[in-house]
Amino acid sequence: MTTPISLPVRLAIFRRPLTVKVAQVTVLFWVAKLLSTGMGEACSDFLFARFGAVGLLGGSVVFVVAMAAQLRSARYVVWLYWSAVAMVAVVGTMAADVIHVGAGIPYAVTTPFFALALLVVFSCWKRAEGTLSIHSISTRRREWFYWVAVMTTFAFGTAAGDLTAITLNLGYLGSVWLFLAVMAVPLVGWRLGLNPVVAFWMAYIVTRPLGASVADWVGKPVSRTGLGLGDGTITAVLAAVFIGVVIAMARRDGMAEPDGTAATP
Repeated sequence: MTTPISLPVRLAIFRRPLTVKVAQVTVLFWVAKLLSTGMGEACSDFLFARFGAVGLLGGSVVFVVAMAAQLRSARYVVWLYWSAVAMVAVVGTMAADVIHVGAGIPYAVTTPFFALALLVVFSCWKRAEGTLSIHSISTRRREWFYWVAVMTTFAFGTAAGDLTAITLNLGYLGSVWLFLAVMAVPLVGWRLGLNPVVAFWMAYIVTRPLGASVADWVGKPVSRTGLGLGDGTITAVLAAVFIGVVIAMARRDGMAEPDGTAATP
């Protein structure tokens, strides 16, 4: 007969120290992040348009598998981490699109809603752990906070990109230029002394609508201000490049645990 695990023991397991489980923040990190955002946008739209609810269910199942593998790992593993990021990109897009398309809630409502949700996540994380630095992703609880925040940034970024492109009539290319300009804010701010944790999360959030706007501009029909190459084609191309970048990162640091001070801001 097995002995039930007490609540204090469960909490101790939840807070058990881990090695830092986030990729090193290098140029390849940002390239992979941008690729994942564009790929997630195109893949989500392709699955929803081609397979409807079945596509949403299939994407959700793969997301659960990828996240379970990432969370069960005791250390940073290149393929596990970036597989989780890729599926968060797909499902985060689905979450924002289902609320808009399925429930008919306008982007002007979903965008501030997800922004507020993100602020709540950051506030709870900061209150519980004292920092939002991804240096600190070294316990199970912090890792959960991290992935909830990442998921919310993808949903918020999807809604924000569609808000500027569709509701505000900027079009997809106009949105690309807008978010490129916004992306310069944390970059310049960091150079001028902006808190690196704040700069990181600002840049991380903006990469979502930037990458998604690029994918929509290239993939969507000309009638919708796109170039008309198709969501399926864009998904395949971005996935191939994304895999190539992940292979490059795997060759660089393989299965090694990233160094705590050099890995992340």
